Amino acid sequence: MSDFEVMRFLAIGQYVPTGSILHRLDPRVKLLALVLITAAMMGQRRLVMLVFSLIAVLILFFLAKVNLRFALRSLVPLLPLFVFVLILQLLFYPHKQSIEAGGTAVWQWHGILISWASILSMSTMAVRMIAIVLLITLFTSLADISDLTHGVDGLLHPLQRLGFPAHEVTLVLVVTFRFVPMLGQEMERLLKAQAARGGEFSRGWGFRRIKQTLPLFVPLFVAALRRAEELAVAMEARGYAGGGGRTRLINFRMRLVDWLALVLVLFFCLATFIF
Repeated sequence: MSDFEVMRFLAIGQYVPTGSILHRLDPRVKLLALVLITAAMMGQRRLVMLVFSLIAVLILFFLAKVNLRFALRSLVPLLPLFVFVLILQLLFYPHKQSIEAGGTAVWQWHGILISWASILSMSTMAVRMIAIVLLITLFTSLADISDLTHGVDGLLHPLQRLGFPAHEVTLVLVVTFRFVPMLGQEMERLLKAQAARGGEFSRGWGFRRIKQTLPLFVPLFVAALRRAEELAVAMEARGYAGGGGRTRLINFRMRLVDWLALVLVLFFCLATFIF
């Protein structure tokens, strides 16, 4: 496997049409489930319940018939960020309250203190981040651009009566999701082009690898801005004028299975805080 194959590790933003029961749910239900479950995991502080939430997400992958190895690839590009955040959480945890409550120190050196409370906090954050990334990967595997558009627009449409630009916000979110795999493809193209010119990006690890990759971000963002400008010109050429007076091609109706899925999601979110 080549070190320059970025798309092999970019699972977020890739739709996987397996035809499962989760794929056939109403797009609004998928989006609501993502928001509610993510909010529940963000507000949960107990490690046991977060592990339970992670197991529930893995079960959803089984129901969606999405290969778990495909989902785990989404964690690879984020590993340096995860390690950095977890080290900060471990070293700069507020130990005063834990020590006063009877907590014990595991290791201490020149003002740096690591206690069981900081280790537990780091573990909790690690499980939370993994679960949320896998959940977002699952959502993008279940919902293509069309589903995402209809789901966001359907949820925000009632706010148009209050003057909220629902269609414009939907467009921004859809374009953002669409640019994720596009940027991955552009990064892969830049890595292969620089490697063909003698650039070295596969040696070393940690800060050395980051230092080798940083020069690529300038052409990457230039390419992203160029793509955005091309998209804006194309929309203007086709007479796009915002959401005022636009009609819907597809009108979704909630079925029994959609209501059942929404009730199960609400029960799951409540159970993570009650039990």
